Amino acid sequence: GICFPCPQEGCPMMGHYADRFPEKLKRVDQKYFLNTAADEPFATWRQKVFIKLSGVKKTRGDINLVYYDTQGNSKEYEVASGDLTQDDVYTEYLDVEINPKNTTKIEFLWNKAIFSLLWARLGAETVNIIYGADG
Repeated sequence: GICFPCPQEGCPMMGHYADRFPEKLKRVDQKYFLNTAADEPFATWRQKVFIKLSGVKKTRGDINLVYYDTQGNSKEYEVASGDLTQDDVYTEYLDVEINPKNTTKIEFLWNKAIFSLLWARLGAETVNIIYGADG
């Protein structure tokens, strides 16, 4: 936690993701980062999330996903925040601490920034989650 914040282009990653930072590979004494969970076994699983909204044209708030596992653990992740529109597809890479093999449920949450009756008519047209080396 003492190495952050990362530069705007992101934290240089060790291992598989190091090739995403070719300029940083040329530097001497470059620091690299390995994303881990806070608790044992410290593993995280990279997932790529795509969310397409439906309903009203535009509103403000947050889109979060909450993962639940077989042992009763849960963890919340932010996918998008700020101005939300149905014309955009929100994409985010998440390093999830809940093992996909033990995931029992993924909950989709809205956190509205302002009160609006239109908020109730804003929904998700699609939510896709991809597992694998790059998501």
